[in-house]
Amino acid sequence: ISDEHYNVKVFYTHAGCTLVALNPFQPIPDLYSLDVMKEYHCAPQPKEFKPHIFIVAEEAYRNVRGQLEPVNQSLVVSGESGAGKTWTSRCLMKYYATVAASSSVVKSQNTVERIERRVLDSNPIMEAFGNACTLRNNNSSRFGKYIQLQLDRCQLLVGASVQTYLLEKTRVACPPDNERNFHIFYQMMKGATDEQRKEWKMPRGQRFTWLPKSEKTLEEDCFHETVEAMVHLGINAERQRQIFRILAGILQLGNVNFSSSADESQLCNLDEQSKGIGSAELLCVPAEELQTCLRVRTLKAGKQSVLKPCPQAECSMRRDCLAKVIYAQLFEWLVTFINNSICADESMWCNFIGVLDVYGFECFHINNLEQLCINYANEKLQQHFVAHYLRAQQEEYVCLDLIEGSPVSVFSLLNEESRLNRVSDTKTFRTRLEKELCGNANISWDKFSKEPHFTVAHYAGKVNYQIQGMVEKNKDPVPPELISLLQKSDNPLLHQIFTDKETENPTNKGLSKVTVVSKFKNSLESLMRILHTTTPHYTRCIKPNPDCKPLTFQKEEVDMWRLTATGFFGKR
Repeated sequence: ISDEHYNVKVFYTHAGCTLVALNPFQPIPDLYSLDVMKEYHCAPQPKEFKPHIFIVAEEAYRNVRGQLEPVNQSLVVSGESGAGKTWTSRCLMKYYATVAASSSVVKSQNTVERIERRVLDSNPIMEAFGNACTLRNNNSSRFGKYIQLQLDRCQLLVGASVQTYLLEKTRVACPPDNERNFHIFYQMMKGATDEQRKEWKMPRGQRFTWLPKSEKTLEEDCFHETVEAMVHLGINAERQRQIFRILAGILQLGNVNFSSSADESQLCNLDEQSKGIGSAELLCVPAEELQTCLRVRTLKAGKQSVLKPCPQAECSMRRDCLAKVIYAQLFEWLVTFINNSICADESMWCNFIGVLDVYGFECFHINNLEQLCINYANEKLQQHFVAHYLRAQQEEYVCLDLIEGSPVSVFSLLNEESRLNRVSDTKTFRTRLEKELCGNANISWDKFSKEPHFTVAHYAGKVNYQIQGMVEKNKDPVPPELISLLQKSDNPLLHQIFTDKETENPTNKGLSKVTVVSKFKNSLESLMRILHTTTPHYTRCIKPNPDCKPLTFQKEEVDMWRLTATGFFGKR
């Protein structure tokens, strides 16, 4: 792949067993049309055609179809953030929804079309709620997604299931500098009718603290498409109304501000214009009780309960925590609803083709727990690739040992620190990391840095991880008062989410063993087990420089490609 490929509009090339895809950053007419799909699907030897994502798709489909004992297939789409993974995954799903639905069996045709429509309609919903505009990508997936397309014995598409992991819920209350929140909020802001604006307390021109860059317009800001997809999946008008009221309540919550009281024994003051009344009405909870939950902590002393006013910083933290836990549980409910809508009964399908849209490798100005988990996932999948195809050239993955190894690793030390019943201390944690991991060449420290951090040498380059706040993020505590408040909500969906499902809450379980890292690691291990039992096909997405100029590539981008090639094909 080179600038010449970009210039002559050649965006795919074979690199051994991998298809390498170059993000064109522009619409390419007829590259993914129905005629092109049929051409590759009907070709006796698709590999004789010019490289295309449909060759990979068709090879996996024929592997299922053409064997006496069909083997499940997995398509792994990887690459750095902004390289085109989400678009590639969409193309793969559209391909299978098209070729696996072409049946002459008239009686099943309506069912097939319905399943095809629902499978494809799951995409815009998950992207609206799980994707955001970042510095490197207008439509960055802020969660991991693995979709199993379920096939019957005739290789017809009869259903699908979705597995997601590590939604970046911190973005709801803390969008990074110069980035946007999740698409759905902007879709509501720009696509709401006057009647909806009135119901959501969202008049034109209102500013929301948690909606930075709201003046920026993207093609992803299409509210109508999201609503239409909800309708096709069976989310009725009343349930939609409940969902959007919850989202509007979250936005109103972001405008609630606190100021310290002169007397520390008194409650923090609430700004007159942001007492949370609007948020309480939208979330269908009592306004006074919401104000109390945000400003008062309940301490247990034996059988007695002691109420203690929270300092200003803790009030803000509780407000953010409330928003994040609501959004995360709403997202999980949506995924469950989607699965119930598109998943076939086990008796109806016998094989699957899995599509993994993995996180892009990330290295920002500030990197914390989210980037550590994301880059760990990339390391894990990179190891799987090398183990599967290049066993003779595989090098020892000391970086993975550093991150996840036993008995001592970054993850194990982070979990230990998170489970201690004390306030986390950044300097103490850094000192422990240095002491326990000083013998590992893949981790280093800048002793002169003002912000405590550690540096990990990943396969795709070095990344600095900020230690400040990492332990608290891993604990992910949820004050029990907030859960109790939401369980009392008169919004039927919000009440259902927090009543029917026991929310993981360390406060209720003493020193909980459930941390962000442990949950993510378990999810990833489950995914790796699936990949190990399927025949994998790899597509590696890359991108030109951020300015999209076809003949000039930045040195950092070229270096990234070289590092990637080294990781894939061994050192030259």
